[in-house]
Amino acid sequence: QVQLVESGGGSVQAGGSLSLSCAASEFTVNWQFMGWFRQAPGKEREGLVCLTWNNMPRYYTESVKGRFTISRDNVKNTLYLQMNNLKPEDTGMYYCAARVSGQSCPTVESDNYWGQGTQVTVSS
Repeated sequence: QVQLVESGGGSVQAGGSLSLSCAASEFTVNWQFMGWFRQAPGKEREGLVCLTWNNMPRYYTESVKGRFTISRDNVKNTLYLQMNNLKPEDTGMYYCAARVSGQSCPTVESDNYWGQGTQVTVSS
């Protein structure tokens, strides 16, 4: 059974950095479209950034462009999200996702494998 396990969340002050990881089992991150999503308290889940099969980032939202970087390590079978210059509005539960099938970036509505999430809290 495919499992995605996020880690690396925590509490930081505004301007700080965090690095999230998404470890995959029974699933290879190589050549896959995978993405990071966020759900802020009381809000809908939103897409942040996707990594295509050929390692091209596609940002769903301009608000994280220039601050968040997505990458993967095929040896460790892990997807990463480096988050710099964090803001209080970045607070939320962060999820990684991979499409069950299809060659395109996962969306909130698509059929995806999801991790359980990791909490990020940014204080001002």
